[in-house]
Amino acid sequence: MKPVRSLARVMLSGIFVVSGARNFQHPHRLVPAAKPVTDRITPLIQQVAPQFPTDTETLIRTNAAVQFTAGLMLATGKLTRPAALVLAGTLLPTTAAGHPFWSNDDPATRNNNQVHFLKNLGLFGGLLLAAADTEGRPGLRWRAGHRIGHSRRSVRRAMRTARREARIAVRSAAAARRLPG
Repeated sequence: MKPVRSLARVMLSGIFVVSGARNFQHPHRLVPAAKPVTDRITPLIQQVAPQFPTDTETLIRTNAAVQFTAGLMLATGKLTRPAALVLAGTLLPTTAAGHPFWSNDDPATRNNNQVHFLKNLGLFGGLLLAAADTEGRPGLRWRAGHRIGHSRRSVRRAMRTARREARIAVRSAAAARRLPG
């Protein structure tokens, strides 16, 4: 399964690496479409990180750099689960800004944006699967539950042993009292 998993990650990450590099080099072409979304999130960014620049072009470059980096991480198999989650997070504003089919009056443009919106929705689903993929190894939840169960069994075993040894000690003491001394 490893070759299929690796190939699927490379294929899934390709769009993010290519578009991330392209959008980082030429962010100005996306400014008109991104401006309505960035205008809405700018107050939140300023509240959380006032030192962070909030102009639209810088936000586009930041998103592009994150997509490029996380895409490379996903493709190379380094920190794949966090990289997939980061890519899923960057896909949300990209989709909302780039493909708002609900606000298009022209049927052809609406159809085109709807197709791209659904494509991004499919990418989002693939990224969620990649983020949940443990590569056949037990997940953290299972390992924690297994460790807790193992600990409980160990404690029960120790208690049984202590009770048994206490009973033996009581019997030995009683037998010692009965011996002529």
